[in-house]
Amino acid sequence: MYRNHTCGELTLANVDNIVILAGWVQKVRKLGGGMTFVDLRDRYGITQLAFNRSVDEELYEQANKLGREFVLQVTGKVQERESKNPNNPTGDIEIIVSEMVILNASDTPPFTIEDETDGGDDLRMKYRYLDLRRNIVRGNLELRHKIAFETRRYLDERNFLEVETPVLIGSTPEGARDFIVPSRMNPGEFYALPQSPQLFKQLLMVSGFDRYFQIVKCFRDEDLRADRQPEFTQIDCEMSFVKQEDVLEMFEGMTRHLFKKIKGIDLPAFPRMTYEHAMKYYGSDKPDTRFGMEFVEIKDLTIGKDFVVFDSSEYVGAICAKGAATYTRKQIDKLTDYVKRPQIGAKGLVYVRCEEDGTLKSSVDKFYDQDTLKLWAERCKAEPGDLILIICGETEKAQKQLCELRLEVGEQLGLRDKNTFSCLWVVDFPLLEKDEELGRYFAKHHPFTSPKEEDFALLDSNPGAVRANAYDMVINGVEVGGGSVRIYNSQLQNKIFSVLGFSEEKAQAQFGFLMNAFKYGAPPHAGLAFGLDRLVSLFAGLDSIRDCIAFPKNTSGRDMMIDAPSTVEQEQLDELHLKVTIIDKT
Repeated sequence: MYRNHTCGELTLANVDNIVILAGWVQKVRKLGGGMTFVDLRDRYGITQLAFNRSVDEELYEQANKLGREFVLQVTGKVQERESKNPNNPTGDIEIIVSEMVILNASDTPPFTIEDETDGGDDLRMKYRYLDLRRNIVRGNLELRHKIAFETRRYLDERNFLEVETPVLIGSTPEGARDFIVPSRMNPGEFYALPQSPQLFKQLLMVSGFDRYFQIVKCFRDEDLRADRQPEFTQIDCEMSFVKQEDVLEMFEGMTRHLFKKIKGIDLPAFPRMTYEHAMKYYGSDKPDTRFGMEFVEIKDLTIGKDFVVFDSSEYVGAICAKGAATYTRKQIDKLTDYVKRPQIGAKGLVYVRCEEDGTLKSSVDKFYDQDTLKLWAERCKAEPGDLILIICGETEKAQKQLCELRLEVGEQLGLRDKNTFSCLWVVDFPLLEKDEELGRYFAKHHPFTSPKEEDFALLDSNPGAVRANAYDMVINGVEVGGGSVRIYNSQLQNKIFSVLGFSEEKAQAQFGFLMNAFKYGAPPHAGLAFGLDRLVSLFAGLDSIRDCIAFPKNTSGRDMMIDAPSTVEQEQLDELHLKVTIIDKT
């Protein structure tokens, strides 16, 4: 055998034992005086190897020729260390090596295999198999395993069945862009990779499976960002004979179980917040509730003072940053530049500084006197030492801009602690959203989401006001999961398709198999899906989901390691009856 112990398990209890270890060379330390120490690393930890010239000169010389990442097998006796390392679980012992086999030499790696590496993102992605040797990255993958394992345990104990659904399906262009796969055996026809197993899990409910889950790969051909990859993993779930409250209770329980089991944290019950409330007070349907700083509308207090910017604005909203009156003019100017960036698009930023002596200093005090500014401060519940920041414009745009400002200020004030977790459910989403240019409605969630019963009548008179039986779980301003109660009645489903502008022929062509299945006794059902990548990144305190995925893509959707996507041979294209035309976009 190559080893009888790992590099992370030996302690003083093993002193005088003869052990065999195998692993990679982390570091070689040549101390002079005939002593060389080698740190040997495997997945489980690091053990110090000792080579003494006076004991075995040949082994000592071999040790001095070792390089980083050489793969070794060593045999030796466990000995108590004179100089212990309290930061290493094996830091009380070392191995006096009697035999060593170099299983494989290694070129010098392009970056250091350490927690604080000198490798840039692109370089580490190109050599991802080396990056995965680093403790910090491997730890994220181990965390991912634990979360997936505990998820399976929790759901299995509650009678959920794990069922695999197809990866090659039909295209559903109503959602995000599909990845398309040509069919060789059916020339001119295409599969799509699933954006989610939505239709199949609903069919499993029709099939009587009652409770389904799957930890499943999904695919969306979208532009990338920190929390988005072209392929991602969902914890996908569905339940029969349930209402919204049953689903929220089940999966709030699962989330609390994961936090307790993985992080040792007891979470309180998750509050519920309506979509309307979230947008009005946070400007986001995924509010970060680790801190306050809710929006305050002050439009009615600003009019009639000849300040055209406020007078001509549909909305004037403020946030109160507690204790931030110490912000300098330079800091406020930086915040102004931040919200004026094209990605945010605000035209400017107004401030009111609440001085300790009770006076108010503002960037618009030539238009507004102290009495008016005090009215603003009272409504914002501002006290001496606080800073009021104000943005105006069209309501929806200004609220989104104020949301970005709130998050930035919260970050600067240290209010977004990654070790604090604030969870909530956002409910009562709009069922539909209207594209004014196209003059038609689109499903906010997906076309199988049930409207709230009390809003059924609005489908004819005011579709935009219809609320959905939909819900999102939000943790620290990140949507980690979402779902809905599904439509299980063919007549209601046809009505929704009609409101969405589907002809009977189009609805039948795209979703006929589901609608036909409903004719054979579909039960009431509901479900949701968690983003496993996002959940793991939250647990790990990461800003990006990339480092909790074994082999991720970069921001251009490329796999730097295997250089994909890539061109293929013309013979392969011919077999698929495809002709590729490269369009010069310049």
